[in-house]
Amino acid sequence: MAVDDYGCVGHQAFGLTVRDQITPLILTFNEAPNITRTLENLRWAKQIVVLDSFSNDETLAIVKTFPNARIVQRKFDTFAAQCNFGLQEIRSEWILSLDADYVLSDELNRELPELNPTSEDAGYRAKFTYCIHGRALRASLYPPRTVLYRKARAQYRNEGHGHRVHIEGNVLSLKSRIFHDDRKPLDRWFHEQLRYALIEARSLTDTPRARLNRADRLRRRIVIAPFAVFFYTLLGKGLIFDGWPGWYYVFQRTLAEMLLSLRLMEQKWKSH
Repeated sequence: MAVDDYGCVGHQAFGLTVRDQITPLILTFNEAPNITRTLENLRWAKQIVVLDSFSNDETLAIVKTFPNARIVQRKFDTFAAQCNFGLQEIRSEWILSLDADYVLSDELNRELPELNPTSEDAGYRAKFTYCIHGRALRASLYPPRTVLYRKARAQYRNEGHGHRVHIEGNVLSLKSRIFHDDRKPLDRWFHEQLRYALIEARSLTDTPRARLNRADRLRRRIVIAPFAVFFYTLLGKGLIFDGWPGWYYVFQRTLAEMLLSLRLMEQKWKSH
């Protein structure tokens, strides 16, 4: 009988798949425009943990209509602290960490039961198809993320305005994609970007240049990044061929870089 590295009898000995041992973890705050589509594609999960930051819209009412969803509430402080708290609410070996605007593709739902990790494989990363109000774009700047991992080998840390999960062990790539389809109002996006830009500017300013990647070094030069993002997304990524949704995404990313540049200018003036 196979024994995994936790001293437990291996899943396959009982005819269980990795998907049988997964609990999705979803962070929410006022995600009523998104959460239904996310939960609909997770009906296979025995339990979904929805970690909510005290939403005041219809999010919780929607979640309660899904019998496999369990709501846990915690006041938000940082993404890493919120995620690490969520890990402690889960008892299964594997965790599928999702944002409330992530929708698993049918292909990915079919792939999960077929996964056959070794004891050294601790996680899986996924690529994303970015959508604008349901319209899939041919490309985006959204990077692959480690979304599926063994709970015992995962720990979240804050990085810039976001967070990253650090995994002890091999991280493999999933073949199928996740749709990123945020349909919250534009004014919510503006509000979030203003907050993100402030946190990111402080992080870029405080981090030694030698530790920055190429993109962040470009951002530190302030003026170049917004123009580079505009032409790279429009022409380099080919979003000019995606019609108005493509232009919408290009303008969003360019404006986000402009807000960051303004914050970096502000940081520079404050330091003098």
